[in-house]
Amino acid sequence: MTELFQKNIEELHQLLVSKELSAKELTEQTFARIEATEPKVEAFLALNKENAIARATELDNAGIAEGNVLAGIPIGIKDNIVTKEMPTTAASKILENFMSVYDATVVDKVNEAGFISIGKLNMDEFAMGGSTETSYYKKTKNAWDETKVPGGSSGGSAAAVAAGQIPVSLGSDTGGSIRQPAAFNGIVGMKPTYGRISRYGLIAFSSSLDQIGPMTRTVKDNALVLNAISGHDVKDSTSAQLEVPDFTATINEGVKGMKIAVPKEYFAQGVDPEVATAVKEAVKTYEKLGAIVEEVSLPHTKYGVAAYYIIASAEASSNLQRFDGIRYGYRSPEAKNLEEVYVKSRSEGFGEEVKRRIMLGTFSLSAGSYDAYFRKAGKARTLMIQDFENVFAEYDLIMAPTTPTVAFGLGENIDDPITMYMSDVLTIPTNMAGLPGMSIPCGFSQGLPVGLQIIGKPFGEATMYQAAHAFEQATDHHKKLPVILGGN
Repeated sequence: MTELFQKNIEELHQLLVSKELSAKELTEQTFARIEATEPKVEAFLALNKENAIARATELDNAGIAEGNVLAGIPIGIKDNIVTKEMPTTAASKILENFMSVYDATVVDKVNEAGFISIGKLNMDEFAMGGSTETSYYKKTKNAWDETKVPGGSSGGSAAAVAAGQIPVSLGSDTGGSIRQPAAFNGIVGMKPTYGRISRYGLIAFSSSLDQIGPMTRTVKDNALVLNAISGHDVKDSTSAQLEVPDFTATINEGVKGMKIAVPKEYFAQGVDPEVATAVKEAVKTYEKLGAIVEEVSLPHTKYGVAAYYIIASAEASSNLQRFDGIRYGYRSPEAKNLEEVYVKSRSEGFGEEVKRRIMLGTFSLSAGSYDAYFRKAGKARTLMIQDFENVFAEYDLIMAPTTPTVAFGLGENIDDPITMYMSDVLTIPTNMAGLPGMSIPCGFSQGLPVGLQIIGKPFGEATMYQAAHAFEQATDHHKKLPVILGGN
């Protein structure tokens, strides 16, 4: 049974087309796999078994076409993406049992593509965290070591794919929330260009930074999913009105002659030496494959974390005003008047990390603080964007570590928010500039996966997949599996 869940999308598709496996059988085995592994991983917040099996049966009856490679493939959805068939909680008490009256646009798209929606995946509350420990409901475990965090905020989405519970998941990335857990779990995670994918139906954390993206075990699987969920949406005015290319069309063209920049600031103090070594070895592989690699400088990277936590928290403090005990979810049973409904519902409904960020954001937007904090953060953001523009005037891609360390221990940093925030130090600048970034497995340290971060030009995802696929074909890091998926 484990071998079935080691297969990529195209291998599963061939089994479905040849009728060696039906979509109903694959779906039933997926739920059996989840039932067997969930006590160790704890990745799911809700399952969609009855609807999923009915949907798979419909597909079997209609027949799966040779050209529809995604039909019948199981997928999991991060719990901040709204769904009609399952509750959407954003891992918060304040949205406990909330049922959306509509599907997010990405959910419509995965349904149109023929995916089977399996369930909703755990995350940090309202996507605020880097370990999936701020979830109100459960603490997801790293697929490689159950004593380690899976990363966050898309920790459930990453662990479920790495553990072989599902081949594909959707996550969201505001400051690294797809790439950091992808690195911690040894899978492929893509944060597309801001505007590449509609965010209609994504519960907003920081509106100028949020982006939805796919998480898979191989690069080509990831490109296939991005093909299905990209594109302009009239319901989201921030989605780009651009034609969506086939991201698999140039995936086999290699990297010969490609110019790759390696920023020295991404190997500064705080980056674990073994992580740095693994990434430098990966860069050497690119040189052997014919790429031109040179060191560059992104001098304003050092302002990234500070500016991010001002901007993201300010936007969060505004976006989360709607959760007040009146419109959605939890209402305090102790409230005796209208004011107490607001105060007690929010005090009891939100977790500590969410309240910390609301307070930080409200402070930075207040009279007297706006110029000192928010305006300066905006200026720092502009400088970071200019840094990237300067590098991309000469280079095709930027490569660096995804995270400063491998996955850390459960509970190790939960009471130290500054240390937790620093785990996103290498992913945040990409979000601040609206650029696409992805993480692919590039080695191991202490028995845990190390991620190589690839940053592309705006809407340059096809070039990123081309480079990532070339590395994947030249190495075997992606073939190593955690014990829970049949590894040694």
